[in-house]
Amino acid sequence: MRARVARYLRVAMWAVLPGELALVVCLVAGVRIPGAVLLGAEALVVGMLALEAYVMWPLYAARRRAGDTRREAGLAVVRAAVPVALRRLIVHEFRALHSLGLWTVHRRHRIPEGTRPFSYTEPQTGIMWAFLFVSVVETVVLALVIPWPLVHAIVLVVDVYGIVIILALHAASVTRPHLVGADGSLRLRYGALFDLRVPADAIASARVERRFPDGGLVRVDEDGTLDLAVGSQTTVTVELTGPVEFVRPLGRRGSARTLRFHADDPRAAVAALAAPRRAAPPAPTPEGVAPAPAPRLKAPSRSLTPERTAPSSPPAPPA
Repeated sequence: MRARVARYLRVAMWAVLPGELALVVCLVAGVRIPGAVLLGAEALVVGMLALEAYVMWPLYAARRRAGDTRREAGLAVVRAAVPVALRRLIVHEFRALHSLGLWTVHRRHRIPEGTRPFSYTEPQTGIMWAFLFVSVVETVVLALVIPWPLVHAIVLVVDVYGIVIILALHAASVTRPHLVGADGSLRLRYGALFDLRVPADAIASARVERRFPDGGLVRVDEDGTLDLAVGSQTTVTVELTGPVEFVRPLGRRGSARTLRFHADDPRAAVAALAAPRRAAPPAPTPEGVAPAPAPRLKAPSRSLTPERTAPSSPPAPPA
């Protein structure tokens, strides 16, 4: 019974939350809303919260009895009540807005000491600024031509928020570059939407390879190849020693044995991935086994003709 109510609550959240957001926008814009409408909306929200408490309190109590802290039990309740896609979309938006703040102060997101960042925004920068210009023009035009105050306020808020989100998405890509650690580990990122960590011992080889895959941002082939394309192109291919797990932007999981991603400077990225393996010390000799002696070079024989650095003298006349 509670499981069925939980499913109904998830459907209700998709319907009630957008309506509540539109109501808040209208109130902020100064639109007069009849009292009956406000009362009905608030009653609907209170009823949904009561059902949430009815369904989720036993889960919270069970997790607390199992030894979880209040925070862990609360997160478990949220994961059970809110769909994965909705949770991840909300988290992505908050991270993007946080990246916008970092961008304004010219900072980057969590780059440890000794780690080399590699940007990937070059193919999409022009497209993002074009989207931003079109959105600004659309906002101005609609603000001038819409005569109804309610529709004008709603459209204005949505358009301004869209402009902020475009800036935030680009800022997230700028402030969250790919990272190559000092030990040769790799961290692939695309803004706040994708994050994959690959340890150094899982990387077999890396090479520069420009490809133009079809599909969206994250695409996985049947042979286990992950394409993280920017501007519909990838420039670096990394072969792995085994499959690695990753999470798609909306929560689905997958695995890949080959990674293809874009870097604005692919040769430098490949060199950074290969540098720790080139500088690795030779394998230690097993205990009790003497190291092989180094080959000794034979001294040149004195009978060999020395190297000439001057023209030869003319031959002597015959006796």
